[in-house]
Amino acid sequence: MELSDFDLKMTRRALDLAVLGVGLVSPNPLVGCVIVSESGEISGEGTYIYNKVIHAEAVALSQAGARARGGTAYVSLEPHSHQGKTQPCTEALINAGIKRVVCPIEDPNPLVSGKGFVQLRANGIEVVVGILAVEAEKQNEKFICWHRKKRPFVHLKLAMSLDGRISLNNSVSTALSNEHALKRVHDLRHEHDAILIGGNTAFVDNPSLTDRSGKPRRRPLVRVVLDNRLRIPVDSPLVTTANEVPTLIFTNSGDSEKIAHLGEKKVEVVEIENGGRNLESVLAELAVRQIQSVLVEGGTQVAGAFCDAKLVDKITFMVAPLVIGGRDAPLAIGGVGASTMDEAFRLRDLELTKYGDDIEVTAYATGRI
Repeated sequence: MELSDFDLKMTRRALDLAVLGVGLVSPNPLVGCVIVSESGEISGEGTYIYNKVIHAEAVALSQAGARARGGTAYVSLEPHSHQGKTQPCTEALINAGIKRVVCPIEDPNPLVSGKGFVQLRANGIEVVVGILAVEAEKQNEKFICWHRKKRPFVHLKLAMSLDGRISLNNSVSTALSNEHALKRVHDLRHEHDAILIGGNTAFVDNPSLTDRSGKPRRRPLVRVVLDNRLRIPVDSPLVTTANEVPTLIFTNSGDSEKIAHLGEKKVEVVEIENGGRNLESVLAELAVRQIQSVLVEGGTQVAGAFCDAKLVDKITFMVAPLVIGGRDAPLAIGGVGASTMDEAFRLRDLELTKYGDDIEVTAYATGRI
């Protein structure tokens, strides 16, 4: 079916409304909805917010009232047809007299996937799917990965010099990004459920790993440290603030005394076979905790381990206009690496953005989310 420029505009509006839920919906998806009356006027708009329970379609239909009858619903994700905490959105659309639904993509949740469209069509509603599908998938990439891969979405973020170094010689704690790039980093943290580093980064940089974007979020950013040797200082910000911000340490150190001490500080220590080196088990444990997405912030060996294991979905390099050089300054990606060009970690959909003189390079791993 041929779509009009108005259809495109209204679908973009639905996607824009969905963005208002960033940080406020996980582990559920971002959803926006626009109701357009039969006469072609916007009569209702809605954004899904987890704690408000009401779905985007219901919010928009409530605003539209009787003007929804005979109208079109533009929804950023397939309306659900199952009974959950709320009435099925498909029933709400049917009962409101909507005659047409325009939606970019199916919901990957098995409880929904395709069933919502089937019910709408069975009740005589015209359903148009596929408009702005690429944009819609990218918007809900974390939710889609969660259902398709049964694990959190992994976004690797590293700050580096132009020659690929992440710090000075001997892994000295080094600030590379300018203030504009740092603001972008906190916006990235705001988008994710958890932030992950290695034990060496925790020991050397002594970070706080907080979301300082200033934007509202439904759940606190969970801090995750892979620390097999339990080197983390008990007086570090990560430990001393663990009673306020959830903090997990994955290890296999067997140091019961330090584990007990960390537990007293409200740090949750998770002991698993091979500890933080067992990345699949780490992600599985995070999935059990309803963590939909993880921002991996390094360092060298952790970044390399995720790349070697092919567990990275998206990469962001914040590149500063600096050349550090030297034989001992650590490179961004460690690990085993590729032995042939065919084994190299290939990326797609490369995007470049400038923040002052710093450059953000963001790309996706090849293959579907």
